[in-house]
Amino acid sequence: MYVFGGEQLIDGDITAIWSVWTDMERFPQWDPREEETRLNGPFAVGTAGYSKQKGNPGGPFTLTVIEPGRQWTAESALPGGKLEIRHLLEPAGQNEVKVAKRYVVQGPLIPLFRWYYGPKVRRALGGTFTALEKEAARRVTDQQR
Repeated sequence: MYVFGGEQLIDGDITAIWSVWTDMERFPQWDPREEETRLNGPFAVGTAGYSKQKGNPGGPFTLTVIEPGRQWTAESALPGGKLEIRHLLEPAGQNEVKVAKRYVVQGPLIPLFRWYYGPKVRRALGGTFTALEKEAARRVTDQQR
């Protein structure tokens, strides 16, 4: 097993951030890494979807864990293994939230993730977290109008 990822403190309301981070169809509108994302049903455990990040191959996933306001996990099959991507939220103070993504890789593709995808993803996560913060703030502002 190989685990990698990142975390960042961002400003905002945890409910607003959760709302953005679970609105998968709109990821490509705000996340600089996302090229295409779709969910084939409701945001619920067992629902399948498809995701493709810029510069990487895309593939199917299934939602396997959802704890509203706290975490959700998408799981994808890999040749001889699997990839879990855990999206985590934790209150960190007045109007601050710790956001984190943890990638858990199992199987023979671990070296590929360790030397290629892992470093690439870690470098890009800060941009994703900052974009998440901005999108949540934008949606709150739009709702207040």
